[in-house]
Amino acid sequence: MKVLLVEDEPDLGASIQRKLNQERYIVDWILDGDEAWTCLESHWTEYTLAIFDWLLPGISGLELCKRLRVRGNCLPVLMLTAKDSMKDKVAGLDAGADDYLVKPFGMAELLARLRALQRRSPHFQSPQLQVGNLILDYSNFTFACEYPNGDKRVISLTKKEFHLLEYFMKRPNTLVTRDQLLNHLYTFSAERVSNVVAAQIRLLRRKLSESGCDSLIETVPSMGYRFNPSNADSTVS
Repeated sequence: MKVLLVEDEPDLGASIQRKLNQERYIVDWILDGDEAWTCLESHWTEYTLAIFDWLLPGISGLELCKRLRVRGNCLPVLMLTAKDSMKDKVAGLDAGADDYLVKPFGMAELLARLRALQRRSPHFQSPQLQVGNLILDYSNFTFACEYPNGDKRVISLTKKEFHLLEYFMKRPNTLVTRDQLLNHLYTFSAERVSNVVAAQIRLLRRKLSESGCDSLIETVPSMGYRFNPSNADSTVS
């Protein structure tokens, strides 16, 4: 799952990002509201959840919520703030925030509130993503290929491998560009290497070969990649 974190306090932002990474979230951490809105306008479909600080340089977290809701965007938002009066809480919720967490707070509570938002969200992911005979399991970060004879080959994936394969499986038979994959897998602040996507694809294909599915991801020369689930049929016996 991918989270947009908008928090201008460096220590707090770094702590939240580190904890969410440990819980296998992908986190884009942005320090000001203007950049956050630019990101949301072009990439909002990539996110499962958002965490906004109320007071931000540029556009406030409150205004970010309002803009999302005016556009009919139902991205679940957790608002972080030092404002703890009932009036402020009501203002945040009325602006479109789904939940409200007052600073200072513990990371355990933050994680619990994010899990609650996921459960309430209409876009909450099921424990498994299945495309044909291919199954991605969110509960244990595994991929499985089910064979007609009832056998199943299960392989464990790293966080990057899992999120890369998830992205492909949600877009079967669709051309995906290198830049789309780069934006999905890596935070905006992360150092990006020109061949990192190709390298990650190679690693994933090598892992998929353990289940006989190394040809699932096709290279489209000079354009990108395509996930073709029908290629699994020829490998299953």
